[in-house]
Formats: sequence, C-alpha cells, structure tokens
Amino acid sequence: MINIDGFESELKKGDIGSGYVFCGLDEELIKENINILVKKLVPDEFMTLNYERLDGLTTTFNDIENACETMPFFGEKKAIVVYRANFLKDKTDKEGAKLYSEISEYVKNLPPYAVLIMYYLFNDKRDTPKKNKKLGTLDKYIKVVHCDKLKKDKYYKKIEDIFKENGKNIGKIQVRYFGEKVQNNFDIIKSEIDKLCAYTYGREIEKEDIDKLIANKSEDDIFDLVEYISNKKVDRALDLLDDLLFKADQHILIITTIENHFKRLYEIKIYMSKGKRVDYFMSKYRLPQFVCEKLMNQANKFSLKQLGQFIRICVDTENKLKSSTGDKSTEMELMLFKTFLAK
Repeated sequence: MINIDGFESELKKGDIGSGYVFCGLDEELIKENINILVKKLVPDEFMTLNYERLDGLTTTFNDIENACETMPFFGEKKAIVVYRANFLKDKTDKEGAKLYSEISEYVKNLPPYAVLIMYYLFNDKRDTPKKNKKLGTLDKYIKVVHCDKLKKDKYYKKIEDIFKENGKNIGKIQVRYFGEKVQNNFDIIKSEIDKLCAYTYGREIEKEDIDKLIANKSEDDIFDLVEYISNKKVDRALDLLDDLLFKADQHILIITTIENHFKRLYEIKIYMSKGKRVDYFMSKYRLPQFVCEKLMNQANKFSLKQLGQFIRICVDTENKLKSSTGDKSTEMELMLFKTFLAK
C-alpha cells in the first residue's frame, strides 16, 4: 500500500500498475489523483474512445469485465474507472460480497492494455486501509493508494491554487488561517472558497470574512462524539468531551451544538422513512454528498425514540447549566452518560 507521495513518485518514474484502488475520506483529492493517472494513460484526443467510467453502486462484474476486455482504439492503454466502489468496503451486503469475490479473482490476470481504477470512501477518519482485509488481498495484485491528508506545504499551496482558479488572489496569512479553520477535505474546501469569493467580490479577503463564513471545526468533533455514543465507546467519548471543553470553555455553545446535531439526525431519519435520498439532503442542507451520506449513516444507528431522548437530555442539561451554580463539566459528563443509557 502506498500514500499520495508514493503514488506521485511512481508516476514520475513511469511505474504504472495494471490496476489501482484509491481510498480515503476526501473524494475531491481522490478524483484529482485519478485524473492525473488517467491523463498519463490516455492522450486527450483518445479520451472519448479509451476512457470509461462505471458507477460502483450499480455496476455488475460483467460490466467491468466487458470494459476491461474491450481493446483500446488507436492507443496503447485503456482506463476504466469504477467510482464509489462500495463493494470494496470491509462490510457489504451479499451482492457486494459476490462482486468483490469476482473482482479479486479477475485482477490477478488483467489484460495488458487495460488499467482498472476503483475507489471508495471511508465512513469516518478512524478507517484505515490496514483495517480492511479486502484491500490487503487486492494489494498483492494491484496498487492500493491511501489518499490521506496532504502535508502542510502542499495543503496550503493547493488551497491557494483553488482561490486563483476562482480568479481570487489571497494573502499567505489568510490562506493559512483559512486552512487551519476549514475542515481538511477538498470537497468542502472548494465549496467554502466559492462562498468566500462570492462574499468578497471586488475586494480582498480578510480574516474577519473567514470567521463569518467558515463553520467551526468543533462541529466535526461533535460528529465524532455522536459516533462514539453510537458505538458505546464511553472512554473515547469522555476524552473527546474533555478535549472540547478544554479547547473552548463554552459549555452552553457545546451543548447547543450537540443538541442541534441530534435534531438534524432526527429530521434526517424521518425524511429517510419517507423515501428521501441523498440528493434531497444535499439540496436541503447545502452540504456535499459525502457529508450527507455520513449523516444518513449515523442517523441509521439510532432509533427515533433514542434521538428524541437525546434531544430531551440535551435540553435538560442546557437548562441546568443556565440555572445551576454547580460544576458545569460534571453536568456535561452526566449528560453523556445519560445518552449511553438511552434505549
């Protein structure tokens, strides 16, 4: 298994494999590296002839095999990209398990002119390629690339380049401030840059503009906290809560953010029961697809009754924090224990 730096190094040397699996949390970063690989394989003038994309959520093994077995036209290589290949996840349904089994055999002897490229997204930041046994098996025959976070210099440079692509110059200090404040995911980063450019049209971007438009990173921590609750990981939840309270000694703000998160999950669960899909939530909440999918997945881990109880626990705790002179951190910890006991 290799990381992005290893992948870039191999490409520069012309060391190209017969197949690839890209994985990570950042879909934009994954797609960017796949595009670099595809352009290396297929000249622009032959792109419509020798480049195929298949939806991993709906494709079959026959679709993938047929795409790989069809020889390239007027070129040496053909690139086949299977995006959102969720059958590569560690746990899948029977259809996904069957497709993975067929693919794992097929990649042992891919046609010499075909390069099969697949990718899937991790559920959360605790996922790693090493935890997925399927990737360990595939890594014997094709290259597994973990698209993890960019190193700081590359990260800031890429952010600056995206601003330039939007026709906006931004100072080095503002770039770093933006980079530290925004979630390290380029799907989100591009969306936030679009908002900033529109908001500051005709003038330079200031730190105050970034503060007004960019959500606090604590929201990501709240998602992780709720994830620990769903998995009954008491110690980790307590550690994260302590860390949150240490970084921002604002108990009311934190409990309100947790309460709002549970309210959103409750709302999502109701809409899902009515048949609403990810595109509906993307439009309603104006969030990227992968964020909505994570929220939907988290909502599925609780019953409506539990979510209702969580909201009431948060409201009760908020009232106690406002009216009591007792230890606020103790009240927050009690709130957390109550969520673990909710059934």
